[in-house]
Amino acid sequence: MAKIGHELLADIEKETADFGPNYDGAETEPLILPSRLPNLLVNGSSGIAVGMATNIPPHNLREVVDACLLMLNNPRCRIEDLIKLVPAPDFPTAAIIYGVAGVHEGYLTGRGRIVIRARTHFEDIGKGDRQAIVVDELPYQVNKKVLLERIAELVTEKRLEGVSDIRDESDKQGIRVVIELKRGELPEVVLNNLYKMTQLQDTFGMNMVALVDGQPKLLNLRELIEAFIAHRREVVTRRTIFDLRKARERGHLLEGLAVALSNVDEVIDLIKRAASPAEAKAALTARTWNSELVKEMLARVAGSGGTLQFRPEGLAADLGLKGEDYRLSEEQAQAILDLRLQRLTGLEQDKIREEYREVMAAIADLLDILEKPARIVAIIAGELEAIKQEFGDARRSEIVTTTEDISLEDLIAPQDMVVMFSHGGYVKSQPLADYRAQRRGGRGRQAAAIKEDDFIERLFVAHSHDYLLCFSNRGRLYWLKVFEVPQGSSTSKGKPVVNVFPLEEGEKITAVVPVREFDQNHYVFMTTAGGTVKKTPLSEFSRPRPSGIIAVGLGEGDYLVGAALTDGRYDVMLFSSEGKAVRFPEEEVRPMGRQATGVRGMRLPEDGSQRVVCMLAANDESKAVLTATENGFGKRTPIGEYTRHGRGGLGLIAIQTSDRNGSLVGAVLVEDSDEVMLISTGGVLIRTSVTQIREQGRSTQGVTLIALGEGEKLAGVERIVERDAVDGNGNGNGGGSRGNGEDANGEPGEGGAGRAPDPGEGTPPPVH
Repeated sequence: MAKIGHELLADIEKETADFGPNYDGAETEPLILPSRLPNLLVNGSSGIAVGMATNIPPHNLREVVDACLLMLNNPRCRIEDLIKLVPAPDFPTAAIIYGVAGVHEGYLTGRGRIVIRARTHFEDIGKGDRQAIVVDELPYQVNKKVLLERIAELVTEKRLEGVSDIRDESDKQGIRVVIELKRGELPEVVLNNLYKMTQLQDTFGMNMVALVDGQPKLLNLRELIEAFIAHRREVVTRRTIFDLRKARERGHLLEGLAVALSNVDEVIDLIKRAASPAEAKAALTARTWNSELVKEMLARVAGSGGTLQFRPEGLAADLGLKGEDYRLSEEQAQAILDLRLQRLTGLEQDKIREEYREVMAAIADLLDILEKPARIVAIIAGELEAIKQEFGDARRSEIVTTTEDISLEDLIAPQDMVVMFSHGGYVKSQPLADYRAQRRGGRGRQAAAIKEDDFIERLFVAHSHDYLLCFSNRGRLYWLKVFEVPQGSSTSKGKPVVNVFPLEEGEKITAVVPVREFDQNHYVFMTTAGGTVKKTPLSEFSRPRPSGIIAVGLGEGDYLVGAALTDGRYDVMLFSSEGKAVRFPEEEVRPMGRQATGVRGMRLPEDGSQRVVCMLAANDESKAVLTATENGFGKRTPIGEYTRHGRGGLGLIAIQTSDRNGSLVGAVLVEDSDEVMLISTGGVLIRTSVTQIREQGRSTQGVTLIALGEGEKLAGVERIVERDAVDGNGNGNGGGSRGNGEDANGEPGEGGAGRAPDPGEGTPPPVH
């Protein structure tokens, strides 16, 4: 066998493998080899049984050992982490693995396709006016003779054009097949035809079926490595138990030899008087002996948990040292009879004492291995490292990534994008580079062609590889990459949101939160119309499905009115249709999972006559709250007048909901430089500056915001973004509904929310 072959049989003599009868029952054979290396992956396997087949490709020893070590150190590692260490098989014939999509599918599921191409290069021949394709390496399991016959057959049948000669120049140095081309032929074209029609490009079908506990099972890469590690745990454990038994037996014999050396004259006299070896053995075991040497040896191990753990299994209780006397066993008596005379010297006593000390230390170490699983892991890892260092070599098969392996995201150039959501339900994006920098006071440029009854409601700058978390009023979350947002020109209005997400009838997006990474330090704070609030770690939303996932559990008739990205230190303000407001620190709401319903944020009458209409999240006392009622009245109130109370209260007055005012329909956080848009149920839109709205106390009724026609009501109020909202630095000119836009004063935008509250108002910037 090759040297590495001995690693397959290592420790087989130590009862590490079960044996069974061979094919005719004449002998026994191991049912499984106690292999120290993951042979099933390293060397692969191929075969067909009754109704089952397996086809496991060979792999690089170093890569497989590294994957095993990762699994040992981190049993919960993901299969993707293992694939990074074992990116593809490694064939002994080298060649080129063309694409890894099928390989990774095989590692994930147990079945996949590996495309292997021969390694070739081009050479000039003749006077340099012709070229030849030289094959240096062939795909795994491809027969060179059959391949050449196939190429010659294609040339004869004129199915392969441009080949003038085929020669096999292979020798001990390696494979060299020369395919000469006719004058004027392009070698790339001929080679592509060879890949298509011959085994210069071959496919290896992965079907990783193996016996696990005697049952055939389709295994992925992680399961194969787990099975090997479990096998090695069993082998190391059984080997340790075997070594422990042998060490105990050797220590027991050494005790008997120590007894003989301590009583050498009596032992020799007893043996001389015995008529036969059997009588001598019986005489040795029939009496007790006194041995100071044995007492000294056993005293050393008495402090290591007692002498019982050092006695051989099955030894009778009356044998060994009892008090001052020692009774020999039959095995010890036989060892004394087999003792050579030269072992009776004084020097041998020191040797026996030293060997006994070493054996007792070995027993203690073996017992420690059996008691501590971490030591078994360390032993397995050490043996794997030794095999890797002795037998590991560099990868032979080159891995070539094809376009099939490149995801769409890899093809998207990283850049900042301006994303816009309009009130009428349109969304689009544009590269930030489209907006050139202008001096202060410039006229700007048009960002979108907006219909007369529409306006830009949300605008923010995000990286093309960022994520957009879009929350709907049904409590569902839809996940979208920024580069997936339909791009449009400055004259386009964008694409309807209903064509981007699979929204149900009556479902609409009420909040958009852009994030870079799903970390543990940020939260999504949500509020429902029924007064329920909920705070969920941002990391909980890292894996939504295309059809959407549940972001909050809603009761019957309840719906989501807003969501905001927070860092755990913001104040939350809830406004009810009755004109009441509750302000409380978000720390009062503990984090909870996606499926949870939440806790009470604001107490509402049980008759359902009131509802929460909006939520604000802010930490800037310099802002003001603009409230508006359904009859067109409103006011500005400093945020400081809204005192903090505990969550779950009835709230304090935000604006009087008298017969004149009607119910509250919206509230936004504003600054003096902001503008707001008022929307009526009749489709009338009024745009007004915040400075034209009087600042008043909480309990006042406010002033007229909009003159409504007969039967009309105010539907909502929104802090708006200008059409020319972005300059060349990615800053918003009109105040953004995202915290990462800037208003006209260069301060972070912190607007609020109306019926569809804006999550960015008063929230920290996107998570990066």
